[in-house]
Amino acid sequence: MDRYLGILQDLLTRFGLNAIAAIAIFLIGRWAAQLVRRIIRRVMVKAKMDPTLTSFVIALSYYGVLTMAVIAALNRLGIQTASLVAVLGAAGLAIGLALQGSLSNFASGALIIIFRPFNVGDLIEGGGVFGRVEDIDVLTTALVTLDNKRVTIPNAKLTGNNIVNYSALGKLRVDTVIGVSYGADIDRVKAAIADTLSQDPLVLKNPQPTVAVMELADSSVKFAVRPWAHPDHYWQVYFNTQEAVKKRLDAEGIVIPFPQRDVHVFSKINPNPLEAQADLQNGSVLP
Repeated sequence: MDRYLGILQDLLTRFGLNAIAAIAIFLIGRWAAQLVRRIIRRVMVKAKMDPTLTSFVIALSYYGVLTMAVIAALNRLGIQTASLVAVLGAAGLAIGLALQGSLSNFASGALIIIFRPFNVGDLIEGGGVFGRVEDIDVLTTALVTLDNKRVTIPNAKLTGNNIVNYSALGKLRVDTVIGVSYGADIDRVKAAIADTLSQDPLVLKNPQPTVAVMELADSSVKFAVRPWAHPDHYWQVYFNTQEAVKKRLDAEGIVIPFPQRDVHVFSKINPNPLEAQADLQNGSVLP
């Protein structure tokens, strides 16, 4: 104990009031760092920010203010802090370059968490992957594809490209095309398809489904059949529509045409391959 008192007395003798001022600066800086930490925590928790991002920002703010307080206290003692600041800056630059990719992902993760282009549970397409959002972290976002594969995507890859959110508006249009023969009555076809869609409980009533002539093709009249569905029911409505419309048109006696090809078989064919080739060249295989 006497040793520490001696060191303290020596410091007071050498630095005098500057030592007291430096200690005061450090204590005030520490108090300010704690105050900043409490304020940031309160604001981010109230804004329902991601807990991982909240912890990181709080720690960064706290130690940032504390570092400035230490530098100010050392400067008050007469210690040259310019070199210390330069070393810290160089170290920060080196760390930044080494973690460039991670910092980019972190910044992108912060943007995703703040602006919320999508939420957990949304069906999105981003980074070349289509799937449902399972988890949003400060560095990566995890998607589960429709065939139950978990894909982890760096956040920078998501924010650096277009993000399609299929769940954002709460409904999706299911686009299908049905072709019928030219002999079918258009009004009858439209009524049959519309009635079929109205019987599917997964098809939304508002907006109403669209059933309209889309194209007069070579061998069929093509109808655009476009019901609306909740994003979670998109594929089920798509499959239901294909099956139910086919059954209904069959029941109504409405023909769905398909491509046909006529094949002509010539009977006068020489069984000898060499002679057959010569006959083909001479045209003698024709009836």
